[in-house]
Amino acid sequence: MDQLFFLVEFLGVVVGAVAGALATMRDTRYKYDAIGVVGLAFITALGGGIARDVILQKGPPLAFMDLRYMLTAFAGAFIGLLFGNHIGRNTERAILLVDAAALGLFAVAGCTRALNAGMLQLAALLLGVVTAVGGGMLRDVLTGRAPRVFEHGQFYAIAAVFGSIVFLVSDRLGMSREFSTLVGSACGFCLRVASLKFNWRTRHVGLG
Repeated sequence: MDQLFFLVEFLGVVVGAVAGALATMRDTRYKYDAIGVVGLAFITALGGGIARDVILQKGPPLAFMDLRYMLTAFAGAFIGLLFGNHIGRNTERAILLVDAAALGLFAVAGCTRALNAGMLQLAALLLGVVTAVGGGMLRDVLTGRAPRVFEHGQFYAIAAVFGSIVFLVSDRLGMSREFSTLVGSACGFCLRVASLKFNWRTRHVGLG
């Protein structure tokens, strides 16, 4: 189970770092240098997992205890830097797919970490969502804007919730952890991609 968790976690870290680096390089308000891009890619890739581990209080966050997290995040940030200046229509689509993949992987990784720590299903669901969206939220705050996850638009947190629920239900029904991981990650990914393709959007709630 530990090997499966780390596989999913590291896949999430590398694709999260790629997506974070590319999102930073496309920022039209600020012109970030390489340090800014790499730093914000690190935050995107590792921020959600660090927040999860702090909440769990099971020792220092894994990202600070295992060098592989930093190396994986750096590799993803470097890939983003390498290809970020060649953004065309196909690359834009690839960025969205990478980001959706990171969302699904992180949601399941967060749930898995919570279950392994003895948390209840509802707590595992919440920590799955925190892991999936936490890094992007921190990046948005540090770049001077409200977290996009709180704004109306295409499904993001909803996709993380869906992937987490599918994983937890499958696990609760006695499916193998490998199967639960695969189907949970795939469902989170597919809902995010479907919301982009068909322009499914949440509605604005307010007086204005």
